[in-house]
Amino acid sequence: MTAARRFPALALIVLGAVLMVLPLLIVLDNAVKSPADYSAHGPLSLPHGIHLDALKDFWNRVDFGRVLLNSVLISGSVAVAGVVLSVLNAYAIGIGRIRGRTWVLAFFVLANVLPQEALVYPLYYLAKQVGLYDTRLSLVIVFSVIQAAFGTYLLSSVLGAFPREIIEAARIDGAGSWQVLWRIVVPVSRPTLGVLLVFFFVWTWNEFLLPLVMLPSNDNQTVSVALGVLQGQRLMDATMTNAAGLLGALPALAFFLVFQRTLTRGIAVGAVR
Repeated sequence: MTAARRFPALALIVLGAVLMVLPLLIVLDNAVKSPADYSAHGPLSLPHGIHLDALKDFWNRVDFGRVLLNSVLISGSVAVAGVVLSVLNAYAIGIGRIRGRTWVLAFFVLANVLPQEALVYPLYYLAKQVGLYDTRLSLVIVFSVIQAAFGTYLLSSVLGAFPREIIEAARIDGAGSWQVLWRIVVPVSRPTLGVLLVFFFVWTWNEFLLPLVMLPSNDNQTVSVALGVLQGQRLMDATMTNAAGLLGALPALAFFLVFQRTLTRGIAVGAVR
């Protein structure tokens, strides 16, 4: 490919990267402005000095350290539990070849397309009955099952194409079903599992409706709920709104950047397959 042909592709990549980063830069720009600076020069001007008052005020107003801990615990637990459930289900469906495999997969597809609004009241009533309402454990259980539905559907197709010769050779050597799963299937499927882990964490982090309903107390609120509820209860200026958005996005962005190599490797392996 000549340099002339590579230039349009490179320009498109650079343009796409700029468009992706630009909203975050605008939020960062406005988060470090003073309200007077924002009012005088607008949202697109560079800040005339670094002012961290909006960040400090928002942090103290919602007790962001506690809210952040809640979100990290819930999202991390859901990511791990969702991947484990997905592996167990997909192993039984994709490699175990259980009866009614098609209908089981259809059930998981249905679970993926079911709107959360339809689940709110049944989950609320069930959590009340078993004493899990307003606990982080209730969200961990609910979202682990929801995320595992997607993970099971995805991994079933991956494990369905798993080389049978490897599994048969392991069984000839005396390996049981659990040994085949944890010593052969899981290590080989690690890139795909890493992708699911990242997706499950980010998806759970961004959830709003179910955490809003299931965690009414301030002590158990997640980041997304704290942002929405605070804006509805109290008046915030534009700088504090941007500060809230920045603090809410940075942890998920940091998690994504830390695991971006795992994500890239998993996508590349899937493309090769």
